[in-house]
Amino acid sequence: MSGNGLTYSEQGGEAAPELAQEAAPAVTPSAPAAFGLFSSDTKKNEDLKQMLESNKDSAKLDAMKRIVGMIAKGKNASELFPAVVKNVASKNIEIKKLVYVYLMRYAEEQQDLALLSISTFQRALKDPNQLIRASALRVLSSIRVPIIVPIMMLAIKEASSDLSPYVRKNAAHAIQKLYSLDPEQKEMLIEVIEKLLKDRSTLVAGSVVMAFEEVCPDRIDLIHKNYRKLCNLLVDVEEWGQVVIIHMLTRYARTQFVSPWKVDEVVDEYNENNFYESDEEQKEKGQKLKTTYTMDPDHRLLLRNTKPLLQSRNAAVVMAVAQLYWHLAPKSEAGIVSKSLVRLLRSNREVQYIVLQNIATMSIQRKGMFEPYMKSFYVRSTDPTMIKTLKLEILTNLANEANISTLLREFQTYVKSQDKQFAAATIQAIGRCATNITEVTDTCLNGLVCLLSNRDEIVVAESVVVIKKLLQTQPAHHGEIIKHMAKLLDNITVPVARASILWLIGEYCERVPKIAPDVLRKTAKSFTNEDDLVKLQILNLGAKLYLTNSKQTKLLTQYVLNLGKYDQSYDIRDRTRFIRQLIVPNEKSGALSKYAKKIFLAQKPAPLLESPFKDRDHFQLGTLSHTLNSRATGYLELSDWPEVAPDPSVRNVDVAESAKEWTGILGKPKKEKPTEKFYSESEEEEDESASTCSSGSGSDSESEKEDKEEGSTDESSGSSSPSEESTDSESDSKESAAKKTCRAVNESDSEDIKKKAEGISRKRSTSSSSDTEYTSSDESSTGSKSDSDSKSDSESGKCRNATSNKKEEKPVQDRKTPKNQDMFLLDLDDFCPVTTPVAVPRAAVLSPSLAADLEGLSLSSSSVIDVPTQVSLPTKTHELLHRMSGKGLAAHYCFSRQPGTFGDHMVPVQVTVTNTTDQKIENIRIGEKKLPPGMRMHEFNPIECLEPGGSLTATMGIDFCDSTQTASFQLCTKDDQFHVNIQPPVGELLLPVTMSEKDFKKEQGMLTGMNETSATIAVAPQNSARLVIIERVLKAANLGVVPSGQDNIHRFAAKTVHSGSLMLVTVELKENSTAQLIINTEKTVIGSVLLRELKPVLSQG
Repeated sequence: MSGNGLTYSEQGGEAAPELAQEAAPAVTPSAPAAFGLFSSDTKKNEDLKQMLESNKDSAKLDAMKRIVGMIAKGKNASELFPAVVKNVASKNIEIKKLVYVYLMRYAEEQQDLALLSISTFQRALKDPNQLIRASALRVLSSIRVPIIVPIMMLAIKEASSDLSPYVRKNAAHAIQKLYSLDPEQKEMLIEVIEKLLKDRSTLVAGSVVMAFEEVCPDRIDLIHKNYRKLCNLLVDVEEWGQVVIIHMLTRYARTQFVSPWKVDEVVDEYNENNFYESDEEQKEKGQKLKTTYTMDPDHRLLLRNTKPLLQSRNAAVVMAVAQLYWHLAPKSEAGIVSKSLVRLLRSNREVQYIVLQNIATMSIQRKGMFEPYMKSFYVRSTDPTMIKTLKLEILTNLANEANISTLLREFQTYVKSQDKQFAAATIQAIGRCATNITEVTDTCLNGLVCLLSNRDEIVVAESVVVIKKLLQTQPAHHGEIIKHMAKLLDNITVPVARASILWLIGEYCERVPKIAPDVLRKTAKSFTNEDDLVKLQILNLGAKLYLTNSKQTKLLTQYVLNLGKYDQSYDIRDRTRFIRQLIVPNEKSGALSKYAKKIFLAQKPAPLLESPFKDRDHFQLGTLSHTLNSRATGYLELSDWPEVAPDPSVRNVDVAESAKEWTGILGKPKKEKPTEKFYSESEEEEDESASTCSSGSGSDSESEKEDKEEGSTDESSGSSSPSEESTDSESDSKESAAKKTCRAVNESDSEDIKKKAEGISRKRSTSSSSDTEYTSSDESSTGSKSDSDSKSDSESGKCRNATSNKKEEKPVQDRKTPKNQDMFLLDLDDFCPVTTPVAVPRAAVLSPSLAADLEGLSLSSSSVIDVPTQVSLPTKTHELLHRMSGKGLAAHYCFSRQPGTFGDHMVPVQVTVTNTTDQKIENIRIGEKKLPPGMRMHEFNPIECLEPGGSLTATMGIDFCDSTQTASFQLCTKDDQFHVNIQPPVGELLLPVTMSEKDFKKEQGMLTGMNETSATIAVAPQNSARLVIIERVLKAANLGVVPSGQDNIHRFAAKTVHSGSLMLVTVELKENSTAQLIINTEKTVIGSVLLRELKPVLSQG
């Protein structure tokens, strides 16, 4: 969905093209192909109506696909409206979605029929599925009947408080529709806009700002409190939302900050020091210069946060940032946009046209911005005329003494172009260069005179017009050129060129006294056949010659005036009457006839050859008004900079709100932890295993309260912002940094820990309380985050998952060194960019007493969690290079499942190389890599020498970009190169995540609909035991076990290595040896592949 208000997707176009591809195979002609010319669509539509009235959902679904396919192809399907609208209450969610797509397209046309189903739409507004709620609101707002305005108003108010940001986004879109239907609702709509402007979801931001621009663009006061939030959210908002927000913030900044351009003017003013100034006076001036301008921090915040968007793939976003820098940034900083704008010239011609128009406007005022990229504006033969003309305009603007010779050589080529319109524009450009740069005026003039002998009339005509303008600058030196042009008059037929030559001869008739009368004689003969423009100049020429050389031309002039007196054009008749009274004195002549010579032969100023883009800068760049060079409907003008900046404190947010916001970002609120009161000795004696559960639930309840206050359900089923996830993962990484570092340090002491296991069990109560305190703080820190942060909402699950996967070493080590953990939290918070905490499946052998100790440390929300016995997870080995293909060098690889070895996005791969020959192999390394776009590889260190029969293991990292594409590379030795491939199973693209059952259910509830994939499988009897299911699932995929309070439901959680998207797996055992396998994830492709791989794992014996 784009954020620019009533877009094409609002009319049902969003889903139609995608559905059309599905529907295409289903469309079968109802009549034989031979009779296609004569058959009508009536029978086909009857067939669809019958299918829609069928009792079978499959038939209805097929019919709806075909209907939406018709809409996508531009066919009219309005007559099916009654049949389609009956299915609006269908229980099948797929049918319901397609019905809403259809209704969005035709509700406006068939309003009466749509009104009959209004109660269904109202019920759908409370549907559990967010897509249905959003679609119902869109259909309701498309029924443009004033009678339902109150219902729409109520629906918008409810939707603006919806938990799903997607529904809130649609509420913002509906605001604009309701406002256009009934402008009297403005005040109530402003209240909703004010509420939605406080929304923290990046999905909503763009849409609500569009509604603000449409309904109340003058209410700047609504933006004050949200200004900084919008600046910070800008990078993560969808692209079209970014465009709208940037344009709005540009207008806002022009009303709230003082001009940064004054500083440039002041610098110029103080550059020239007075010769007689004392040193003290100069110091005073210097101090005044320093205090002249200080940029407002909020002004700098806007410039800083928009700068990264210059790298956007969307041309509109880059253009929006460019206009923001042009209108708001100091002139010294505006130059950074030039490179990004030049990059857009590789786009399609429509984008090029708009970008070049804006560059043309910029290049008039600030040539230096684009001079380094001058070659990018050279014309290509494949460019359309409109692009060529704009590039020519920019090249002319950039011309100066240094580059004019290069440009003139380029222009010589352009003049020879087959595109005559472009060739004419080039001649005008040469004329402009000649006027602007006096050093090349003569050169340009001589070149243009040479063009007068060109065979093409258009080129000659344009040359004449430009020469005429140039000659006006220095007529005294160019009498020969005027004579040369007079000789060309017989051959030139273009009216503008003929008129220009006649004007030149008339204006400078005294310099060519012999030629001018002869020209008048020739043109008098052809007067009646000339164009009106030429006739007017013949009359002017006759009048000027009558005043300067009446002996030779008196009769000729009277003849021409008589011809003009009876001409068909009233303009010529009027001009004739006026000239006759002015130059031929008689009794009726007034006082003006005395001054006829001064009037006709007055010194005329030379014309200024200016750019047609000179006056466009009063329109905001990038707008439709700027493109058309006239004010378009809905254009909002940029205000002038205020002389004094308004009070900046209006943008300050309340301390409580800002503290809460920073808590959510940093994830580490400094709260007092009443651990001594909470963990009493009696409590530990009564219930060791549940001592930490209450703290976990307490932090959960806190997080729920904060989430409700903030309304921050940032991710939901069906839609989410990847950029939000990225920021969340950054904050998560800070929380997990200490834990991972502790693990890395403490693993080296594992032997000592095993020896001291008994001692640790004696000190269980002390260490358990300190561990719980640490975990509780982690949980409370994540509680203030948005719901999308489920990956770290329950850090307590780390120990629990470790227990269920036989990783008891880590909690023991944690308990041994609680002080180190605190130290790491303080010292390494900002230096360890590690992702969310993960549980690494690893086989371990533990004593029964140690397992019992760990059971007491389990931080689960369920009452009882069994610690499973040892689960062995043998890593499957794959052949990389056979010894026969490798000339005795054999290589195998396996996925070690050790996270963070080579960075956040890399999947670690262990490569084992074996020398099966009787000679040593030297310099084993990775050579040339052939990787798909986006994929990266971290090579292992070269193996200098491998002895005969020897074997070595090296670890490498590959970023598969969450895909199962093959990584191809060369495995090289000193003498040979072997092409090898590594293709990952989808289960190895995951990292296990620990979370509580409550958090799992909450995340699963937000990843329903299109984000859910499920299948029913037959489970082999021997696979129905809990341990067997866990073992088989963990063998197939790198998942973390989530505790479950029900024996028949097994839950697993992970996230994708590259993007960090959640992957939730549920295995629910049913009766009759069947099971429901459900996978919830935003990465639907990976989810479906994982489902396909897990089905045989559980079904086979």
